[in-house]
Amino acid sequence: MLIGFSVGNYKSFKETVTLSMVASSITEEDKELDENNVFPINDKLSLLKSAAIYGANASGKSNIVAAINFMKWFVLNSSKETQVSDAIDIEAFRLSTETEKEPSFFEIVFLLEGKTFRYGFEVNAREVVSEWLFQADNSEEKMLFERDFDNYILDDFPEGQGISDKTRSNALFLSVVAQFNGKISGKILLWFSKTLQLISGLQDTQYREETLESFENDRYRHDIIEFIKKLDLGIADIQIKKYISQKTAMFGIYEVGVKTVHRKYDADGKQAAIELFDIETHESEGTNKLFALAGILLDTLRTGKILLIDELDARLHPLITRELICLFNSNETNPHNAQLIFTTHDTNLLSSKSFRKDQIWFTEKDNKGATDLYSLVEYKVGKDASFERDYIIGKYGAIPFIGNFKELIGELHE
Repeated sequence: MLIGFSVGNYKSFKETVTLSMVASSITEEDKELDENNVFPINDKLSLLKSAAIYGANASGKSNIVAAINFMKWFVLNSSKETQVSDAIDIEAFRLSTETEKEPSFFEIVFLLEGKTFRYGFEVNAREVVSEWLFQADNSEEKMLFERDFDNYILDDFPEGQGISDKTRSNALFLSVVAQFNGKISGKILLWFSKTLQLISGLQDTQYREETLESFENDRYRHDIIEFIKKLDLGIADIQIKKYISQKTAMFGIYEVGVKTVHRKYDADGKQAAIELFDIETHESEGTNKLFALAGILLDTLRTGKILLIDELDARLHPLITRELICLFNSNETNPHNAQLIFTTHDTNLLSSKSFRKDQIWFTEKDNKGATDLYSLVEYKVGKDASFERDYIIGKYGAIPFIGNFKELIGELHE
């Protein structure tokens, strides 16, 4: 489970900001949502099942996902896919002389096997500047290791003994220890690899393969078909067929054809036959997106993973987007407490009937181009307030301030 993520001096983030999945103190207006939207970890900690991030275009919403994606990639690959002379592909905040020579900051707090881990690092294009790993049970947090350039302190991390001299300056110590079969480090890398999932709602076709693989399991096939049918897309069934085309015959590679089944009716309105449509040719982009994401969405719910989606609502009707979120904000459809974090422009979702205030986040750039990230819980909001209306009129910020286009058109005609 994700507790929180912090990033600083990366892309549009100058100062360090934190996205928290910790549920705030319960208020009267939130109580009706708590049964489904929140799940308890212990007497002191409850977490949110979902979070929505709003903001104007170019405000930095996608950079939150990009930051987590970079951290995941670097953790999984820094020790094996780079050489000692390779630069680290990091982009610090570029609009300030204060930060241009400073490292970028990344830290994530998560639950794994009943323990809370806080892991992070600072990095520039040349090297890892610092790195740390802390662990907490029901007691106070204890340090497992800390790194300052090439200096290491290993207080309670025996699996890291003798590994520091094998760690390149541009590689993460945690990643190297995992390569040497470190038990804790290996589990953390597995968590990054298998539990923390990031996808783009704009480039969704690349996730279609996971849905197709799910069709090989009869139970998962049924779940995906029922998922598509319940979204009122006019589809009665889905057929998957493997075939060898002229293009791939010489390589012996199978292609996969996806057909949607539609009912055909006679003049009396009775079903007379079925008609097969090629999903890519005859179905809408929204239908193709839902099919492509069906496998990963259902797997996330089935296994209690964490899913981050940039531009969830792209090419989807607002009611369908709302239904996807409801799958996560429900004890019935999300019994394993999977978490969904997504960026969106869909203000129809901004409702106190769907979200607690601490589930709604905003990104806004200041006049020097730096992004701030903040939650609606920071505002005093009336019990009967309309989140959507107040957001649109600018009460919470994070909206575009558009210039006078009439003046522009007038100038063009002069």
